[in-house]
Amino acid sequence: MFAALSDSLQDVGVAIEYRLILPAFSSLDDPKAFVSAAIVDLLSKQSRVFIVLKLSSSMTVHLFSEAKQMKLIGRDSAWILTDQFASLLDSVNSSVISSMEGALGIKTYFAKGSRSFLDIKQHFRRVFQLDYPEEDNLEMGIYALRAYDSITAITNAIKIIGNNSDSPSTLLKSILSSNFTGLSGDICFHAGELAGSSLFRIVNIVGKRYKELGFWSSTFGFSESLVTEERGHENFTDDMEVLSGLVNWPGDLKRVPKGWVMPTDAKPMKIGVPANLYFPEFVKVDWDGGLNEWKFSGFCIDLFYEVLKILEQSYPLPYELKPHNGTYNDLVDQVANKIFDAGIGDITILADRSKYVDFTKPYAESSLSMIVTVKPQRGQAWIFVKPFTKEMWAVTGAILIYTVFIVWLLERQSNPEFEGPWQNQLGTALWFTSSTLFSAQREQVHNSYTRIVVLVWLFVVLALSSSYTANLSSMLTVQRLQPNVTDIDWLKKNNATVGCDGTSFIRSYLENVLKFDPRNIKTIRSKYDYPGEFQSGNISAAFFELPYAKTFLNYYCKGYTLAEHSVGAEHRFGGLGFVFPKGSPIAVDFSQAILNLLENGRIEQLQTQWVTLPPKCLNSQTLDEVDSLNWRSFWGLFLFSALTSTICYIVFATHQLYGRQPEAYDGVLTWNYKNMLKKVVRSVQNLRIRETKLSGITPNNTVQALEVSEGSSSGKACTSPLEIPEQFQEMHSIEVEITNPNEEGIVLISTATS
Repeated sequence: MFAALSDSLQDVGVAIEYRLILPAFSSLDDPKAFVSAAIVDLLSKQSRVFIVLKLSSSMTVHLFSEAKQMKLIGRDSAWILTDQFASLLDSVNSSVISSMEGALGIKTYFAKGSRSFLDIKQHFRRVFQLDYPEEDNLEMGIYALRAYDSITAITNAIKIIGNNSDSPSTLLKSILSSNFTGLSGDICFHAGELAGSSLFRIVNIVGKRYKELGFWSSTFGFSESLVTEERGHENFTDDMEVLSGLVNWPGDLKRVPKGWVMPTDAKPMKIGVPANLYFPEFVKVDWDGGLNEWKFSGFCIDLFYEVLKILEQSYPLPYELKPHNGTYNDLVDQVANKIFDAGIGDITILADRSKYVDFTKPYAESSLSMIVTVKPQRGQAWIFVKPFTKEMWAVTGAILIYTVFIVWLLERQSNPEFEGPWQNQLGTALWFTSSTLFSAQREQVHNSYTRIVVLVWLFVVLALSSSYTANLSSMLTVQRLQPNVTDIDWLKKNNATVGCDGTSFIRSYLENVLKFDPRNIKTIRSKYDYPGEFQSGNISAAFFELPYAKTFLNYYCKGYTLAEHSVGAEHRFGGLGFVFPKGSPIAVDFSQAILNLLENGRIEQLQTQWVTLPPKCLNSQTLDEVDSLNWRSFWGLFLFSALTSTICYIVFATHQLYGRQPEAYDGVLTWNYKNMLKKVVRSVQNLRIRETKLSGITPNNTVQALEVSEGSSSGKACTSPLEIPEQFQEMHSIEVEITNPNEEGIVLISTATS
């Protein structure tokens, strides 16, 4: 039975701390003294959950009597009785039951509402009261019912065999073949043993009686009400939590007992605190001579107080903090040996330590980290291309080529700058579009759609050039440092000396796991001693746990860096947590409180409060490199430029298809204006021809010159030179001035007159 119980408890993560074996009550000369000594042994154990597995009724009664007298039955204790004794509760004296106040019991179930049971019950009470008038408990127990069913089985067996045989074996075989429903349940045998019941009652002893809490079935689990095959099993659960609110616990406790020696004001919980000076941001212990007491502060201490605020909502936890002047391993050992009831501080959760103690959930991550000195990074010849990623450069080049192609398509017909072979035209378009990057373009655009494309492209150029300049400036001005040592293998190969904390496990980890020569490991007494050791060349690197490495870099923000790639993620630990004795339920409550503090952000606030940058580090240059800009940051701008160019060309091509060409600008005459001038010149020529015919003169031509000016620029568009005879060279001239209402400037036509 003990082996089966132990295995079942291990399946749910529960271990048996102590096993007490009591001999037969009749074999003891002084049972009271023997049981009292056994109770003293139980009092020395921290566990307060007791299971009475298999014990005689007389010894069980005496055990509870002594346990109550010695206050082993009280608050935060729990007692569980198996059906061997719990089934006798109907027959035990009420004064004995009162000593078991709050105990839980498991009774074999039997139906109390059947007609046969009620008939036997009335007859039994009448006969029992006549035979034992002094007894006040007249109820039938499971053993009385089984006795009745046993006689019934024998009677039925005799009836079956009749007078055919008087052999005991024949009678036994007939009994073992019995199969009927008796007062105690189904009576049938398997392999010569009575089939056990699969349904039990859960009872709770209250005062001088007991009450039924519910039922447990090996098939369905726990339930407040009886469940049969006909009623289904929708109300059953595998967790007894459904019945916990109905239990009257020892000492009239209103909550589920911890089953552990809980601290009291008279005997508070002794908590060990590491009294080292390595990183006072986490734990700091000072002696206050005025108050004649120890003062505790730091991130871990404040976290402990926050946890207490949560726990005090359920139960009080009297405590006293004790400084521990030793290594962390020593502190863990003293908790395991019950010298301390708990240990709080920056204690690392390790597999070897977890064999002997229980840890809470980690409140901070932990891994091996290496701190080294740094040196400025040398200049890079290709740093000018780093503001943009390769993809960014490729996308920028693609959108540039596309814009060049669109500009060429729009300008090649109307712009004289784009005359010549198509290679020259594309070169001009490329030069024009590329020169906008530097605001040095010379060529002018003559197409209104080109103006829209160039306007959007100029906006893209403005965004790209501004971003490029800003990012390049950051890369050139931000201090870029690189570690002097980046590899553990280099340290071991060159027999370099490294430093570490003397009270932590890091030294043994460097020796046993990373295989450093112990002669090359130097113990540093305080974090303030590390800079001097580095500057003097006594150590080439320092090893910390990650939280301490961050704290060190926050304080010494210049000249040191974390060699992130030197150790790797394979050297990770369980994190920082609080430590409790093995099996302590308080550790579970602490873990739950820590999870709550992690989720509501309180732990992060405490870290910010205690591990903050000093003023000298607030304006220090960062060691992080500036990231190159990615094309995804500009994809919207690129898409807008490409769509604008595409739409402009589609509209332009549509106008070309239907013969509606846009007018040109910038000093080039429009087609309508040219046609008008041609008509004017032709009319003047015809007029002069008629005049010369009348005068007998036949000039070769009549029109001499045509001059156009616009804005600040001017140019001349001349007809072929007029060949005027010498006799007409002295004639007076007539000037006709034509003003273009849409253009600045005039058109001057000179004619010779007689």
